[in-house]
Amino acid sequence: MHSTMSRDHKTIVDRWFTEFWGKAWNPNIVDELGAPDILLQYLLQAPRRGRADVKTFMTEFRGAFPDLNVTGAEDFVCEGNYVVGRWEGWGTHTGPAYCDFLVGCLPPASTQKMRFSGTTVLRISNGKIAEQIGLDDGVTALLQLGLRGSA
Repeated sequence: MHSTMSRDHKTIVDRWFTEFWGKAWNPNIVDELGAPDILLQYLLQAPRRGRADVKTFMTEFRGAFPDLNVTGAEDFVCEGNYVVGRWEGWGTHTGPAYCDFLVGCLPPASTQKMRFSGTTVLRISNGKIAEQIGLDDGVTALLQLGLRGSA
């Protein structure tokens, strides 16, 4: 039973990383695999709660970084209702101004590139992603983008 649940959870997370974070952005994946009150929390942006908020975040993020791609889900491990793993991401800001970073805004089409990595913990509840909480090297990404915030 435990190995079947682990396999199911890993399948959910693999699809999530492929269709939410990967090149093949599919907005419907949020409704399909996200819990109604899903929590998405990383260091670069404010926490997002609920399917609509998570979709809005990714729509705007991908508008600003159309080549956004995150890989690494195949290395995730599962324990109970939690799936944990490392990933790498990158993107180039070629879209509209982007002001969702906690420390500042990028002007339209800045052409700034970012490459970052992190570790994510996802909690699965009733076959849906209830939480995705990550620790990423957001400082590295922000410095690459030329955003330093105020001291």
